Amino acid sequence: MGDSRLGSRLKEVRMAAGLTQAELAERAGVSRKTINTVENGVFVPSTLLALSLASVLGTSVEELFYLVEH
Repeated sequence: MGDSRLGSRLKEVRMAAGLTQAELAERAGVSRKTINTVENGVFVPSTLLALSLASVLGTSVEELFYLVEH
């Protein structure tokens, strides 16, 4: 894949769903800090977390995350 990084629409989708970081974290079974770091691109979520977040938000992993080519 070369010089790719993960882009995230998590914040936009979460806000559109009317959820706070804490509410999404609770539903996904992770800490609010985890949600914050994923939204800010600091932390790349595991496949399990990405699937869990998509499930909670009623969307697909592909809708939440995408590859950014440099």
